[in-house]
Amino acid sequence: MKLVIQIPCYNEENTLPITLGDLPKEVKGVDEVEWLVIDDGSTDNTEKVAYENGANHVIKLPQNLGLANAFKVGLESCLSIGADIIVNTDADNQYSAADIPKLIEPILNNEADFVIGSRPISNINEFSFIKKLLQKVGSAVVRSISGTPTVDAPSGFRALSRAAAIRLNVFSNYTYTLETIIQAGQNGISIKSVPVNVNRQTRESRLVRSVPSYIKRSILTMLRIFVVYRPLRFFAVISAFVFCIGFLISCRFLYYYIIGEGSGMVQSLILSSTLMGSAILLFMVALLADLVAVNRKLLEKLQCKLYELDEKVAELQKRR
Repeated sequence: MKLVIQIPCYNEENTLPITLGDLPKEVKGVDEVEWLVIDDGSTDNTEKVAYENGANHVIKLPQNLGLANAFKVGLESCLSIGADIIVNTDADNQYSAADIPKLIEPILNNEADFVIGSRPISNINEFSFIKKLLQKVGSAVVRSISGTPTVDAPSGFRALSRAAAIRLNVFSNYTYTLETIIQAGQNGISIKSVPVNVNRQTRESRLVRSVPSYIKRSILTMLRIFVVYRPLRFFAVISAFVFCIGFLISCRFLYYYIIGEGSGMVQSLILSSTLMGSAILLFMVALLADLVAVNRKLLEKLQCKLYELDEKVAELQKRR
């Protein structure tokens, strides 16, 4: 059983030694522990510092691609080096590394494939009242959309089984936290939250530069994932709404026409026809999007099969 702890980094030469210094080299229940640092195009000495402080693997990206892309590259790299469990943590040492055994325990006990560390949001002094409120509201929205018992959706402290990591695909360039939860819920990946501790803040968040920007990007991410995984429902609801408006307008025209006052209301009839026609087109889009979603599911299954095939080939090569 191999555990790989991955840390996406961008210009973290000052905080990375603290983070790596707290990471465990042995964890109960696993045979091997390795550290993987993803240097997301840093312009400082992050790569050098990572090696100097005990990182087993360092991936240097040619330019800054963003947190979500660094997380995705990390997952792929962890899988390629044979990780059975993957733990993701932040380079700013926000999360307590002492809780890693607690984080992977549900995976070891086959209770979940995806575990999220739930921070004590109400007790974090560095978080403002607005940020605490947004964290709780955002998590509630994600729970509703994903159908998962997620307590702290924006938490980046999480553990994944190999099976879950293979099935997750990150599309966003901004953040992976909300997207992967919704995707896991839609794909039937079992999720569990466990309470974890946090350390004192070492720097300001680079992800949440302003509250309005964070809210806007989070909403767009959730909307995009919902369209990807529930396209028929999404477009069908819009189609039904537009059709109902057009139908009500046509009923209004018919009413006035029956009572002899329909003269001069041709505009209403034109608007009604336009809206109902648009609704039919939207429904056709819904059907096409649903077919695309079916193809996506087939491709995801194919992706899993390819990983399994690669593992079998690697196993055969070892035997030889």
